[in-house]
Amino acid sequence: MDKKLTLSLNQNVIEKAKDYAKQNKISLSKLIENYLQSIFNESEEDIKITPLVQSISGVITLGEDFDLKNDYADFLIEKYK
Repeated sequence: MDKKLTLSLNQNVIEKAKDYAKQNKISLSKLIENYLQSIFNESEEDIKITPLVQSISGVITLGEDFDLKNDYADFLIEKYK
């Protein structure tokens, strides 16, 4: 059962939260509810995967020879040449 809750927050925080929620196509209430729920999860097994994350899971497959550390180092070297 949903109930109303009134919060007093810094105006700047409210505006940033509204922008974040809008960009992620989620209501501010749901965003706060999800955050609070994540605090109460005691183990990784309790973490709920959002539909967005589920939809992109498995999109990329990496070969067995993929070395994240070396590939990231190569990326940084190329980026900051």
